[in-house]
Amino acid sequence: MSITTSNYFFDQLGNATNVDTLFFSDILAQYTEKNKKNVYLIHAPLGDERYTYTFDHGLVILSPKHKVTFINLGSELSDFEDYVYDFMEDLSAISIKYKYKDLIGRPRQWKDNLVTSIDSVDKASLNEGYFTDLFESIKLENSVEQRKVELLISLLTGSINNINNLILDVSDTVLDKVKQKILLFDGQQTRFIYQKTDKPVIRIQGLSGTGKTELLLHKLKDLYLNHEKSRIMFTCHNKILAHSLKHRIPEFFDFMKVEQQIQWNERLWCVNAWGGGSDVHSGAYRYICNFYNLKFRSFQKGIMDFNLACTYALKELENSEYKESFAFDYMLIDESQDFPQSFFDLCAKVTKEIIYIAGDIFQNIFSSEKAQTAPDYLLSKCYRTDPKTLMFAHGLGMGLFEESKLQWLNHEEWEMCGYNVKDVGDRIHLSRDPLRRFEDIQNIDSIELIPCKDDFTGEASRVDHTIKVIRQILKDNATAKPHDIAVITTETNNYSFDLLSHLEYKIGKELNLQVNKAYDTRNDKPDEIFLSTRNHVKGLEFPFVICHVTKISDSRSIRNALYMILTRSFIKTYLIFSEDLNQKIYPYLVSGLETIKKEGILDVEIPSDTEINQIKASISKIATGLSLEDQIIHILRSIDVQDVHFDRILHMIKAAVSIDNSYEYEYEDLYNLTIGIAKAEISRGLKN
Repeated sequence: MSITTSNYFFDQLGNATNVDTLFFSDILAQYTEKNKKNVYLIHAPLGDERYTYTFDHGLVILSPKHKVTFINLGSELSDFEDYVYDFMEDLSAISIKYKYKDLIGRPRQWKDNLVTSIDSVDKASLNEGYFTDLFESIKLENSVEQRKVELLISLLTGSINNINNLILDVSDTVLDKVKQKILLFDGQQTRFIYQKTDKPVIRIQGLSGTGKTELLLHKLKDLYLNHEKSRIMFTCHNKILAHSLKHRIPEFFDFMKVEQQIQWNERLWCVNAWGGGSDVHSGAYRYICNFYNLKFRSFQKGIMDFNLACTYALKELENSEYKESFAFDYMLIDESQDFPQSFFDLCAKVTKEIIYIAGDIFQNIFSSEKAQTAPDYLLSKCYRTDPKTLMFAHGLGMGLFEESKLQWLNHEEWEMCGYNVKDVGDRIHLSRDPLRRFEDIQNIDSIELIPCKDDFTGEASRVDHTIKVIRQILKDNATAKPHDIAVITTETNNYSFDLLSHLEYKIGKELNLQVNKAYDTRNDKPDEIFLSTRNHVKGLEFPFVICHVTKISDSRSIRNALYMILTRSFIKTYLIFSEDLNQKIYPYLVSGLETIKKEGILDVEIPSDTEINQIKASISKIATGLSLEDQIIHILRSIDVQDVHFDRILHMIKAAVSIDNSYEYEYEDLYNLTIGIAKAEISRGLKN
């Protein structure tokens, strides 16, 4: 791996030309990569360009569980001491700004224990051994001091934590250790936010849970603060996500202590991509059409889609009298996998400075049209989920535990997804590096398999197992709250809703707890156990997840849902499945999970070339021929029915056709049926 793309190391040197500084950074970078140690090498606090110093030869080493260490690479000791004094003064001001002082105290209370300086460095001694000795000498053993220094690092790198939710002396419970973990950006994330670039388009890709949207928000804050007259468009395809982001931005700006008022529709827009004809600020494409006096085109089935609308806009723009003007200075695009290339081409024409594009890495891997441009920033570490859980979720979702694989990646693609790859004969060993968030809970079992009887009453039933699991969670975790637990069904059929109704009754009767039926409330409620189908959990996370599935079939919809649900938990997932319907796959799951627990690897037999070609052909077919449910959802989204209403409409359509996912149907018939049912429901006020 190139040091410039390291997750472990970040330096703030930019275009520095000082030979000693660059040499110091290079050796340190090699050390951090070899030893998998998170290190930041900075000259000034990140996140605010007002912090500058006249002394150019001073550096600061930041690393969790180690003292903040100032390094003098110059010859003037007095100038270095002034640099340290000024830096500490600025750090104190930042601590007050974000109210960290209330928790860690003033610098005079912690400086002697948490900060050190090295007045001179012998350049000839700079090697791996030098840094081994250095980090050993600045290591902190006291857990409270370790947390204090990590809070200082978060201030200096702009990875601000909510200080109201943190304490210094954390209990030994697994739940508290994870909840109280101080979150820090890794090298790639920090680089994306702060690295200067002249490129007109910056692409960031990663798995779900790698922090793409959060990074876009930090980039937005950076642009809004440091480019005061800039015009910025933040967009995505989905209306609900755009609405959520627009509400999230003011909260994020308040949390990050942004003092400038948001000038909506003047300096900042946050809307979905298309928009509507009546409001020029309702969408990115709609605003572009108004700005350049282009014809706005609405969706028309079989006549006009978004790709065609953008293509027409590009052609008209060439003849526009305003084509030399720019609608925006910057654009930020989330969920890029939802967009056609024509939209990116249009954005490039109307944006003066830089476009930031974030998307799912699987867009690049499984898309029928491979991306032609590699991402500038590849986020391979999934911080929401324990690596063992993520490995099992990939194994189950992609069929890696079974003889016939459902999906397959080449070495480069595995690495893009954050895996270390090792060939062992006709097998491949896949492993993931440990994460700081889970470093204190390496010995817990993050996945538990629970075969059950397919009924709702009696010993070993689904309801019985669920109640036992909830009891055990609350017993083992004294500080656990009901809303720390989610019960999620993989399917969205009548059986699933009956199960959730039975659970609501039993949880109330036997545990005396309230439940939040998210498929009705559409909200997360405190002090209530979260109950939901798979359609209402995207973007959410819980310490404990209880996942229900009947038959683990080869259906792409089922496997994707299992992957999504399993990775909602950041401590433990319980997979409850039908014992009778999964007799064939159960031994494979047990074997695969045992290998992950004992050896920390996915041990997978490599398919033959013929099998790999068959897998690719199947994926290609799936890309154009989705399951029944996915087809219905695609149609509903095309007419802007909100996601929160999908369950009810899906029930009605499935009941109308009385078929399962293997039914062969004409798309035209399904489209007309879906439109008819959706319109009937919309007329009853369902859409709004």
